Amino acid sequence: MDAISRKLLIALCALALLSACRAGEPWVEVHGKRFYVEIAADDQSRAMGLMFRDTLADDRGMFFIFRREEPRSFWMMNTRIPLDIIYLDRELRVVSIAENARPCRRAPCPSYPSRGPAQFVLEVNAGQAAALGLGSGDRLSAGNIDLDSAR
Repeated sequence: MDAISRKLLIALCALALLSACRAGEPWVEVHGKRFYVEIAADDQSRAMGLMFRDTLADDRGMFFIFRREEPRSFWMMNTRIPLDIIYLDRELRVVSIAENARPCRRAPCPSYPSRGPAQFVLEVNAGQAAALGLGSGDRLSAGNIDLDSAR
């Protein structure tokens, strides 16, 4: 096997491994764009959220799961990157969006409340909701996430 063939084989193997890694990852899809998400389903992970992170890849986010659908409010204490906070009802329909929620390093930080009851929240980089044309009432889809346990 020559050097070029060997490099091509290595590249294809690496691509296959990356694809396999993503196959089981939780994801949320917004108007055809898939975000691979970290799950925040307990009090500790929901409280930490995306705090102290310096970057977030464009295809990444955090998905918060709550037991009940009710009004929610998030804040950005110790969050270092601006985010879109997308509030979703139990059917993954958009309740409201807090666009471009700004980082906050010292209290008091502003809060970003939902405009109605929400059971799930998706956080992605600021500007993503507008770029995808996302609005109230739009429905998202999800995979590799146990939504039934929250319903």
